[in-house]
Amino acid sequence: MEIRQRRANEIWFTEEQTSNMKLSLRLSEVLLSKSTPYQDILLVNTEEYGRMLVLDGAIQITERDEFFYAEMMAHVALCTHPSPKRVLIVGGGDGATLREVLRHECVEKATLVDIDEEVIKASKAHLPTISVAFSNPRADVRPMDALKYVASCRDEFDVVIVDSTDPVEFAAGLFRAPFYRDVFDALKEDGILVAQTESPISDTHVVKGAYSEMSTVFPTVKICWSPMPTYPSGMWTYT
Repeated sequence: MEIRQRRANEIWFTEEQTSNMKLSLRLSEVLLSKSTPYQDILLVNTEEYGRMLVLDGAIQITERDEFFYAEMMAHVALCTHPSPKRVLIVGGGDGATLREVLRHECVEKATLVDIDEEVIKASKAHLPTISVAFSNPRADVRPMDALKYVASCRDEFDVVIVDSTDPVEFAAGLFRAPFYRDVFDALKEDGILVAQTESPISDTHVVKGAYSEMSTVFPTVKICWSPMPTYPSGMWTYT
């Protein structure tokens, strides 16, 4: 990741999405730049995609295209389950997936567990249309380690949504079979898991790996995809 002034009054953000591909966006303003014990947080205003959240140099969400991702994360599983009353969101500290989950009036409680409370605070401060659901009385927000939280749950949730960052460092365990077994145990008998599983073009090995790991735990595993313009390759998968 780099932020560079190319000429007077022109600042650009660049993400190296693969070793051979970069995405650059022109910025109008840097809103926040800080480091936490878990990651580097950057919030900027872009000319093309509105406000944008970046974690450890990787684009997480923009105001213009976040609906592709958030709607796929929430609505496929919630429209498939016959009566989703209790939902767990792992990660998702920006609040977009939580917002979409709580559009479903049948959901009585949505628990969001994100290890980095500073992401939640940053979203509340700078992404009001995305973070709006944090004030919903049906939202239960817990800043803590999701691996430990999920391991402590049994038969509690109708739907679990893993809205994680990329599978590196503290998030790597969210793509492995031991975590999926804990999710299976946390789900009710007819429960559904959906997880973001990266790009089918740039991260084929991650998609295949997640599918393989899930298949050792769950009897039925399917992959969906959607456009996601600011993510690597412009396509994203949800398994």
